[in-house]
Amino acid sequence: MNGRARTRPERGAAARRGHAAPDSAKPSLSLSIQLGDGVRTLPASRAQLRRWVAAAIDVDATLTLRFVGEREARSLNARYRQRDYATNVLTFAYPDDDGRVNADIVICVPVARREARARRKTLAAHLAHLVIHGVLHACGHDHELPAQAERMEAAEIALLARFRIADPFRPRG
Repeated sequence: MNGRARTRPERGAAARRGHAAPDSAKPSLSLSIQLGDGVRTLPASRAQLRRWVAAAIDVDATLTLRFVGEREARSLNARYRQRDYATNVLTFAYPDDDGRVNADIVICVPVARREARARRKTLAAHLAHLVIHGVLHACGHDHELPAQAERMEAAEIALLARFRIADPFRPRG
């Protein structure tokens, strides 16, 4: 995955911050789904997108998933990460004092389609990975350091397995 933009300070998963919901209670989710310029239809159903997001949150969250074309993805990546290309996913997390996760997750549909084809995956499998990856960033996960990357990849693998999606880090044979 390519990027995390302006995010809250590194604090790890919400459970380590002491904000995890009790085992019997699921975190609440307010989810907005948007289409940007150049994207006419959602690449997955709203219900499926919500299931992927809900699986990855561990505290109450207010999230926006925005599906964009290459121009918008490139512009955001250049503006916030100083990288002049369209990236697959960007997460913009906004600090909140009440322990709630607030973030915008931007997914570039044309890049996701190309990556899925190149990796010989279905778009749905790759999209699930991108959504979960973006949500984990919103929840405080990172992959800048090897130990962080190992923890985040393990979380991604476990969450994807719940949807019967193969390990995205294992090369296909």
